[in-house]
Amino acid sequence: MRQYPRSLNKLINELGKLPGIGGKTAQRLAFHILSLTDREAESLAEAIVEAKNSLHYCSVCGNLTDKEVCSICADEARDRSTICVVETPQDVLAMERIREYHGTYHVLHGAISPAEGIGPADINLKSLIERLQSSDEVKEVIIATNPNIEGEATAMYISRLIKPAGIKVTRIAHGIPVGGDLEYADEVTLLKAIEGRREL
Repeated sequence: MRQYPRSLNKLINELGKLPGIGGKTAQRLAFHILSLTDREAESLAEAIVEAKNSLHYCSVCGNLTDKEVCSICADEARDRSTICVVETPQDVLAMERIREYHGTYHVLHGAISPAEGIGPADINLKSLIERLQSSDEVKEVIIATNPNIEGEATAMYISRLIKPAGIKVTRIAHGIPVGGDLEYADEVTLLKAIEGRREL
């Protein structure tokens, strides 16, 4: 790395630790931050510290919130008979954008990955089972983990765990994206598209 002053190097290094931020982007961000007014820079720093200090996980679903229970779990209008299981709080936001799902969520904060040493005890799975055992309202669990090896392994594990309790377990469909071309799809995507076909 170029010989910048120590404090600038430190800022670039810290920004470079963020996901999706490479060396050049970290450098651009650092120089942008330096171009901010003192008040703008302080506001950015305060926002980071405040978010880090005030946000925690919902005691019910594990979503990010600044209260004991998140706004979705606190909303009496939500359909409590369905729980959509996702990997991250970002996935909750993605599901909410479609404005068609009106049930509740459960955030796992990861997926089972034996290769990385992540087992069922390392994700937020125990509280899901406790939720299901403490309520007879839940009729369906929708598993919306990512369509990769870890997501599929997690989905299968949860399904085997829950099905004996008589709760319907479904998996979101995967396949060809809208606007995609068949010729560019890989075999696994095509297989999932065939398996997830529906009658017209």
